[in-house]
Amino acid sequence: MNLLPHSHTEFHSPEYWDNFFKKRGTKAFEWYGEYPELCGVLHKYIKPKDKLLVVGCGNSVISENLYDVGYHGIVNIDISDIVIRQMIDKNQSKRPDMKFLKKDVKQMDFEDGEFSAVFDKGTLDALMVDETESVVADIDAMFHEIGRVLKQGGRYIIITLLQDQILKKVFSYFPELGWPIRIHLISTDSSENKDFHMPVFAVVLTKFKKLPNMKQILEVSTVEDKVERFDDVDRVKGVLKEMQYYALIRQQISKRNMSKEHVSLCLYSDISTSPRYTLHIVDSTQNLKQKFAIFIVPQGRETDWLFATEAGRMQLSDSAGFERLIVVCLHRDHTYKDLDSIKTELSSKVMELAPPNFKLGVQVPFLSLGQDIGSRQIKCKGHSDMSGEYVIEDVEVDGDMYRRLIFSSNPNIVQSEAKLKSVGKKKGKKAGKLIIDPDYLACQHHISMIAGLGFVPDIHQLKDGKLSALLVGLGGGGLATFLHQHFKQINLSVVDIDEAMVKIATNWFGFVQDELLTVHVSDGLELVKKEVENGLKRDVIMLDVDSKDTSVGMSCPPQAFVQEEFLLNLKKLLYNNGVLILNLVCRDEDMKNNVIKRLTEIFHQVVVKDIEEEVNQIVYAQNRTEQTNSETGLTNDTCDNSAMKNPRTLISPETSKYLNSCVKGTDIDLSGQFKNMIIIDR
Repeated sequence: MNLLPHSHTEFHSPEYWDNFFKKRGTKAFEWYGEYPELCGVLHKYIKPKDKLLVVGCGNSVISENLYDVGYHGIVNIDISDIVIRQMIDKNQSKRPDMKFLKKDVKQMDFEDGEFSAVFDKGTLDALMVDETESVVADIDAMFHEIGRVLKQGGRYIIITLLQDQILKKVFSYFPELGWPIRIHLISTDSSENKDFHMPVFAVVLTKFKKLPNMKQILEVSTVEDKVERFDDVDRVKGVLKEMQYYALIRQQISKRNMSKEHVSLCLYSDISTSPRYTLHIVDSTQNLKQKFAIFIVPQGRETDWLFATEAGRMQLSDSAGFERLIVVCLHRDHTYKDLDSIKTELSSKVMELAPPNFKLGVQVPFLSLGQDIGSRQIKCKGHSDMSGEYVIEDVEVDGDMYRRLIFSSNPNIVQSEAKLKSVGKKKGKKAGKLIIDPDYLACQHHISMIAGLGFVPDIHQLKDGKLSALLVGLGGGGLATFLHQHFKQINLSVVDIDEAMVKIATNWFGFVQDELLTVHVSDGLELVKKEVENGLKRDVIMLDVDSKDTSVGMSCPPQAFVQEEFLLNLKKLLYNNGVLILNLVCRDEDMKNNVIKRLTEIFHQVVVKDIEEEVNQIVYAQNRTEQTNSETGLTNDTCDNSAMKNPRTLISPETSKYLNSCVKGTDIDLSGQFKNMIIIDR
């Protein structure tokens, strides 16, 4: 039997509700929870002696429950004549003091200030189905009437789902009147409607007379009845949205396996506006004996591929061997005592996320990489006009210290990383002063970019300061610093459009300029164009610049850097046999193939290297007018005109030996970078 309206506009119609209650009969229809779930809020804000108005009462038994525990001054109204007659017949003998009246909440004939409290369970939600002009006008009339019949200091209590239009209306209407707003999350687990997914809220509005310069009171109370006050409406809305999302996810994952979906949610403390934990729910596709476990990611490791990506977390889940694994990441804005305190905090919440048919009382194991939760020290917070808010932090990973630059817009991605080493250690002390280690490269793709110097003809014969290179994209300066430290023959110019990055690299990542290493704050596109116009030439050009446009499938470089006009400028800027080295990060296969094709059409032949465990590809293109061995650093087998799909040795033994001599003393093997490359000819 279908009891839902054909159109949401029918909720306004008395005929719809008459028909609804005819079909429903005398069985109570409890929107959004029953008395045991609501009595805590009702008894908190309504006293037995209060005169209470219940609007849109329907055939709910809430009024009967209240009457039976001593609330006798109850007046119920509804627009349905049928339900009013049903409720009178049901209650007139047992509850003679309770009234049921057919009235429209938008036009009531009660006296001003007649009621101490007004109770609305689902009526606002039923009436405000959208934000059309007529609906908003009806809600304004309803709110005006409720405000009129409510006495000063009285409470208007709304039981609601707080859908977007409801939330927007409540927070625009009542603050203008100066009414304090307090919102409770209602636990409705015992409700008869087990398939009801959305969380239920009680909005408590107190009628106050608005005073000049009165600060709006905005409060949210959790199920534990802890009240948190907010100064910002948007922050309240954000917290409520998190509650709605959490409740929805909790309901979904308790009933089914989520292996085909990647679900994440945040948990907040009651003293902070930023998340304290992020929980990733990872379900196995297999029916495993071990059902449920929690994995705590140590501080500073949340950006690791294993924890920061969906593929990594799936691999972690497969290794752990549990049907459901919740991967918990700790947030940098919070402090954590130890693993045991984290377990205590999370125990009650994570049990709400148990898989279907999980037996209560079974102990859930907490897993980690050890008993150490890691350490994190925030060194600096700042703002870049180009990239937004950022944080610089020192983290400990497996006993080593690292400094990281992370942008708030993408908190799971390390924009730049440097290793810290101890110097000046004194006897009897654990460690000396920590400084940036110039021999460390954080990114595998940076190592492959440096290996591209092997494509420069006769690089092993060049003397100091004889190679002119341009690097587009500074970041934390790690790549530029390493090149300057280990390749003394390079005169390196770096360009970055963001002045903040230059300051960050200099102040926090050990970047130092001199006569062989200079940085320009400029648009890389414009600088290349200007150098071409001035007749300058470069032996090597490296592109390692992120895109700020997240709407496309290519995150590095920006699209303008792979358009034909700019690529032609790069070709003009390069000497004959000069080398272009491009860091390409593109998840869109068609877009990536088009970029490679365009490069091949301009440079005739490109070499592509995939980076293991990264989305990055490094593309090498040599500005060759003739493919003759005497002019290039390539061996014979790289100069054929067929696409190479098998691993080959691409540089001479002399060049390989020279490259490794330059990085001697580090953990880097550059000669090994030339395996598993693909040559693509025009």
